[in-house]
Amino acid sequence: MTRSWIGLLAVAGFLVGFGNISFAGRAQSGAVAASGAAPMATSGASAGVAERRAGHLRHGINLSEWFQAGGDPNGLTKQHFDSAITDADLALIQAMGFDHVRLCINPAPMFRRGQADQIPADYLGYLDAAVKMILAHGLAVEMDIHASGDFKHSLATDDGYVENFADFWRGLAQHFSSYDPERVFFEILNEPEVRDPYRWYGIETKLAGAIRAGAPQHTIIATGARWSDDDDLLFLDPLRDANVIYTFHFYESHIFTHQGATWGESWWHFLRGVPYPSDPENVMSAANEIADPVHRLQVVRYGTDRWNATRIDKEIAQAADWSAHWGVPIICNEFGVYRKNADPKDRAAWITDVRTSLEKHGIGWAMWDYDGGFGVVTRENGHAVADEVTVRALGRAMPAAKR
Repeated sequence: MTRSWIGLLAVAGFLVGFGNISFAGRAQSGAVAASGAAPMATSGASAGVAERRAGHLRHGINLSEWFQAGGDPNGLTKQHFDSAITDADLALIQAMGFDHVRLCINPAPMFRRGQADQIPADYLGYLDAAVKMILAHGLAVEMDIHASGDFKHSLATDDGYVENFADFWRGLAQHFSSYDPERVFFEILNEPEVRDPYRWYGIETKLAGAIRAGAPQHTIIATGARWSDDDDLLFLDPLRDANVIYTFHFYESHIFTHQGATWGESWWHFLRGVPYPSDPENVMSAANEIADPVHRLQVVRYGTDRWNATRIDKEIAQAADWSAHWGVPIICNEFGVYRKNADPKDRAAWITDVRTSLEKHGIGWAMWDYDGGFGVVTRENGHAVADEVTVRALGRAMPAAKR
């Protein structure tokens, strides 16, 4: 039986990671040879670069609709790019005390299979303008490839698709290689949805090599398989590249953070009034509203699990321990609570507890998101207005009122 190159990469990564081998030793041992992948950066002098640059990613916010346009019926047009996020929005983000944004980018308009490295010039122009405007406000930017489920399914099942995506990343990274490497970061893929973590290790190694070939000096952001949860991170062995920051997402427990959501688990949209913190008694009112006994039991268990600041901190501490074990920097670039059915005070308490724990463990963060369903701002007559409860929960400053 013939193994694919992705499978071989995963096996190689597992064998290299087997046993008590330090990350620094692995980083200096050279790259996995992989079907045209460029050698990874292995210089001992670069080992502290990612750690230092992670200092630019302490308090951030996701920009989820600008280059995804999920809520814009006109799609990804010049009008959309000029109006979805403006100079005033970025000034507000800066005034609230954020130091970076995570720019979520749908690759579909740029990705042409068979010609993946030939990215349309007009779209690159929109991206250039956006990144320059972000940097002009003193903000760092994570360029996050935020692909659809169909795109990620192709990566999980088609080696040729991975090859094309590597070509795409090499071209995109090369285009932005002249931008300040202290402020511009390349995130390989948001929530890969690859159920086989060994396959994802091979894919991520391949894609990181392509980025490194296009932008030798820039810092890469890598993640675990599936949904980038903290347990996905714990499974991952670091890449053989010293200039990498690792990320995870935190939405535990989804019973609270995603009540009312119309995606993910189909029954979440029935949830309402789920409290935080939880205990066996205070969840019963919400549980009794759920007709299905299996789903009702999940709400009951959310209560018996007693989700509170201590429980959250124990979860996040596991990611911090992983970071310390491997000697690599980590960030949490998604966490938040869907506004629709959550009590505002409970939502603020959860955000406060997560943010406080992350900062306690020295982990930089970016909340999901700026102005969507989880937002730190609301829109009034088309203008962004900072939500004071959310801003305070994030430990940020309310901007001064305009006179």
